[in-house]
Amino acid sequence: MRIFRRLVCVLGAMAVLWPATLSARPAGGGEILWDSYGVAHIDARSTAGLFFGYGWAQAKSHGDVLLKLYAEGRGRAAEIWGPSELKSDRWMAINGVGDRTKAWVKAQSPEFLSYLKAFANGINAYAAAHPEALSPQARQVLPVSASDVVGYAQRLFQFNYLAPPQIVDHLPAMGAEPKEPAGSNGWAIAPSRSASGHAMLLMNPHLPWASGWPTYYEVQLKAPGIDLYGASQVGLPVLRFVFSDYLGFTQTVDDVGGVTLYRITAAPGGYLFDGKVLPFQTTHHEIKVRQPDGSMTTETLDVRATIQGPIVAEVDGAPVAMRVAGLDRPLALEQYWRMETAHDFAGYQRGLRMQQVPSFNVVYADRDGHIQYLFNGLVPKKPGRDLAYWRSIVPGDRSDTLWTSYLSYDELPKVSDAAGGTVQNSNDPPWNAAWPETLDPKRYANLIASKAVSLRMARGIRMLGERPKIGFDDLVAMKWSDRSELADRVLPDLQQAVSAYGTDLAKQAAGVLAKWDRTTLADSRGALLFLDWVDRPGAAGGYDAKGWAKPYDLAQPLTTPSGLADPKAAAAALDAAATDTLATTGALDTPWGDVMRIHVGDVDLPASGGPGRLGVFDVLDFAAPEAGRRTANFGDSFIAIVSFDGRARAKVLTTYGNASQAGSPHIADQAPLLAQHAFRDAWRTRAEVEEHLESRDKF
Repeated sequence: MRIFRRLVCVLGAMAVLWPATLSARPAGGGEILWDSYGVAHIDARSTAGLFFGYGWAQAKSHGDVLLKLYAEGRGRAAEIWGPSELKSDRWMAINGVGDRTKAWVKAQSPEFLSYLKAFANGINAYAAAHPEALSPQARQVLPVSASDVVGYAQRLFQFNYLAPPQIVDHLPAMGAEPKEPAGSNGWAIAPSRSASGHAMLLMNPHLPWASGWPTYYEVQLKAPGIDLYGASQVGLPVLRFVFSDYLGFTQTVDDVGGVTLYRITAAPGGYLFDGKVLPFQTTHHEIKVRQPDGSMTTETLDVRATIQGPIVAEVDGAPVAMRVAGLDRPLALEQYWRMETAHDFAGYQRGLRMQQVPSFNVVYADRDGHIQYLFNGLVPKKPGRDLAYWRSIVPGDRSDTLWTSYLSYDELPKVSDAAGGTVQNSNDPPWNAAWPETLDPKRYANLIASKAVSLRMARGIRMLGERPKIGFDDLVAMKWSDRSELADRVLPDLQQAVSAYGTDLAKQAAGVLAKWDRTTLADSRGALLFLDWVDRPGAAGGYDAKGWAKPYDLAQPLTTPSGLADPKAAAAALDAAATDTLATTGALDTPWGDVMRIHVGDVDLPASGGPGRLGVFDVLDFAAPEAGRRTANFGDSFIAIVSFDGRARAKVLTTYGNASQAGSPHIADQAPLLAQHAFRDAWRTRAEVEEHLESRDKF
């Protein structure tokens, strides 16, 4: 009875904190069926109910993570979680996220705004019903509103993906050509290349395995006329990786060039622009910071802004302003919703034409057999000059460096219904999306990176070209490919280099590599040694153009880059790698999985999968060694393989589990499947879900 009274008191106190309208249940209600892997199957009687149930489900599975993300989106996380959040809060203040969010909320269509409110209401309703399930810090964020949903999306898309706080840590330049990207894989297979005669889709995003914005959440969303399955990052009310019976799409990070840094010339009374002195626009911010003893301090921050954007740093005494794409595009969430609820290719493209989502390649397939790759996003139209110029700090004292518009949907690089029957992207530039077809990069010479090497992409298009027809089971096996494209290209030359220049130890190491199967499977012997060699500066050159004897050629992605520019240095590096591998693992042929581990929650298993820089398609990367082991901390996150044969069917996996709340049985319960290279069936019918039912919530 005492516990009941205490709960009544807590709920009463929480009711004082926010009015009932902030947790009101939508008319008609619905229910959430929770399956044995913690996936929420939301079955609502209205679209508003669907969003309400989705908010409830996210709060139940990831409430502490979710509410902290919203505090970060407000720029007010430091007042709850302390100084560790100060850098993020400053970045939100510098970039005016709070004020812009107010304008963005007003810009939402009335219908979609009602859905955002319903999503926030679902979060609040769960918190009111289960306050004990949330941490004391998380409860301080409540109540949440549609403003939090919109503000967090802005923070995620513009000020995490495009312009994270770390962007100012690497001035003065951002680099002319990016190196091998870490991120994701996406494939679409047309009926002409599918063994079943139906289109197929591979969704394979890679993000850090860290609590917070990278966390994926798998869910099914059902309402009259809507049946979606997929995943998105916690905090978003729409899906970014999704399929229905009609269509599906996946995304990979692209490089739209959506951030430009400007050197500002200060002058008395302001700054110079086209020969005139313009005043800085100044805003004042106060950031509260909770101290370890519970006391609160206040940091004041005065932000100056120019016509280009806010001042974010100084270089050699000169202010540096930052311009970010899409700050005039408030409808990214609604664009996603229109894309995923479309019933055909034309409807999907109408969503794309909104051009509100600032970045991300999109790979698409549907039941009618259409496939498409799109270099999606807001690509600024920059006048003249080359890409290296725009990646440096450009002059900010004249208008001819100030971009104000973007490539239209029709102007963006894309391939629709490729003649070869496949499209792909592994974070590579768009030119080889439909290999052997190619897009001409010359048209985009000052806009889009053209020569970024991606051996992971090369491994992908090699596999896609090996079979005239690809079956569903073939696609599953190809996803799990652990063969190193880099090893295939350099090991023959390395063997010759060691034969000519190597020490006895290097020759012994070369013997191990000669027997290695060139994979990063858990029992592979030689992969650890090879990775040590690759990661040595100047060894193989890796993804540094200086390391290759034959540089990358866009027209020859399967054979370039190749060769060793400095065979003698490569042989010496193998000696050093062998010395290090013996010292750290005790043998030159220690199995990969003895060191590389999947360690999530209570699970600790040998890992299969390797870093993308090895040209391995099945991406897992690992933290620094600790006690002789390295823990997976990046790579496969949510995976889905979909076939659009009648009612869409799929194999899925959320590698680290579909919940993070303390006490949930679904923290790490899918990690053993990852270790086994195994999938789950996506349960989509009510009968399938009820057969694997764990619990249900009604709303």
